[in-house]
Amino acid sequence: MDPILIQDVLKTLPHRFPFVMVDRVLSIEGGAVHAIKNVTVNEPFFPGHFPQEPVMPGVLITEALAQASMFCLHGQLEPGTVGYLAGIEGARFRRKVIPGDQLHLHAKLEFLRRGLGKTTCRAEVDGVVVAEATILFAVAQG
Repeated sequence: MDPILIQDVLKTLPHRFPFVMVDRVLSIEGGAVHAIKNVTVNEPFFPGHFPQEPVMPGVLITEALAQASMFCLHGQLEPGTVGYLAGIEGARFRRKVIPGDQLHLHAKLEFLRRGLGKTTCRAEVDGVVVAEATILFAVAQG
């Protein structure tokens, strides 16, 4: 497949600046997604999150994984359907994410039944796992 560029990412996700955490979807295959988030020094959270040593907050890495998870359902959802975060299990943060990093977001759909779903996710920088979590979500009309 061709990558899903930001214009089409914005057609899928309801989020807008400054809360869009997926810049591009590189692949969707068999319920597994590979997306990227480019982390830049001008992100709005860096001036307040350790100004002397800017670090991307773990909750925003988790949000990026949750947003990437919605692409596991790409082409399966009705227009206007939104995924709502329902839970996070086993979140672990292994290393800092700093300006200049390219966050590779991997999500695999475990199940989707009656509007409830689960994905196993990991975030990597330069091939090294920086975070992992299981994301639980509910899908409904927005």
